[in-house]
Amino acid sequence: MKIAFLTPEYPHPKTGSSGGIGTSIKNLAMGLLAEGCSVRVLVYAQKEEGIFYDHGICIQQIRNVKFKGLSWYLTRKKLEEIINTLYDDKEIDLVEAPDWTGITSFISPKKCPVVIRLNGSDTYFCHLDQRPVKWVNRFHEKRALKHADGLLSVSQFTADTTNEVFHLNKKFSIIPNGIDMEVFNKNNIKCNDNNTFSNINKNTILYFGSLIRKKGLLELPFIFNAVVAKKPEAKLILVGKDVPDIISGHSSTWQMMQGLFSPAALLNVTYLGAVPYDEIKNQISSATVCVFPTFAEALPVSWIEAMAMQKPIVASNIGWAPEVIDEGVSGFLVHPKNHLEYATKIVQLLDDAVLQKEFGLAAGKKVNEKFSMEKVAQQSVVFYRNVCKGLLK
Repeated sequence: MKIAFLTPEYPHPKTGSSGGIGTSIKNLAMGLLAEGCSVRVLVYAQKEEGIFYDHGICIQQIRNVKFKGLSWYLTRKKLEEIINTLYDDKEIDLVEAPDWTGITSFISPKKCPVVIRLNGSDTYFCHLDQRPVKWVNRFHEKRALKHADGLLSVSQFTADTTNEVFHLNKKFSIIPNGIDMEVFNKNNIKCNDNNTFSNINKNTILYFGSLIRKKGLLELPFIFNAVVAKKPEAKLILVGKDVPDIISGHSSTWQMMQGLFSPAALLNVTYLGAVPYDEIKNQISSATVCVFPTFAEALPVSWIEAMAMQKPIVASNIGWAPEVIDEGVSGFLVHPKNHLEYATKIVQLLDDAVLQKEFGLAAGKKVNEKFSMEKVAQQSVVFYRNVCKGLLK
């Protein structure tokens, strides 16, 4: 099959910054290539027009149309024309887009099927964050969902919540995000000069991801304060981009966090900032425990990456979480606001090397069975073929 992805982001220096959507698309694209598909990624909102290749994936950069008051509409019509041309020229069989801001609203290709994959719309995340959503985003997101030829979701929770917030009754096929198991392999890490693994940093707790309120970063200081009170030698490593706080208006979540740590805990915190994607696996390898006290996700790739490297995890118990982690088997699930219980679970793992190994092995097994790039790509191809045959309408 010939698959196109329509997206505002893709992880490559030429296309600018990218978040979870871009990473998920690249992982899936690589898996589809391995299944014999061709993949074209249509990246809009670019500074220039162009085409280049990234490991066999055709990347087409597209500039938005600038026209006061009509840019949103004219850009969609430009994208529609590009999709129609590619379909007519037999360059693509189907186009997939994310639900974020509803880009496919008012994009109606003549023949090319349009699939939407839920990774969390703006309306969805505003609902989880309990804050107002921009009406224009809600309008386009709902309209895009109503007119799609096929609907996917990375988790059942995201599908159910999306139907709830938009007052829809749509059927979503559930196909989770996947990762490259070769990249996130606990044996695929750097060694030191003595040819021994440099990943044994005892009592080290790692969080990686954006420093942002919705991912529980304003709860993490209180959790770590309780950890240090029980285990003064514990260390916390933070890796990720510092994000402004949308509720308070503060320019730095990291600065907000610093005032919430106890003096003793703050001495044991290291913030590394954003690091290259290839470096993430080394940071995971160096940790004893990974923590994700988030309030809002669809299906977090970061959790899966840590699980693939057989790391024990203490994560949020909200919504999507049981679809990723089996409580007490491949990790602990605790509500982020239950600081003392969260800290207790972290300390329990830090003190129990046997439990660390048990959780890690179970986590690695689950990722291999459910979240590998190969399995996700195979499931996606079956779905795409059914859409093209009209079997899902």
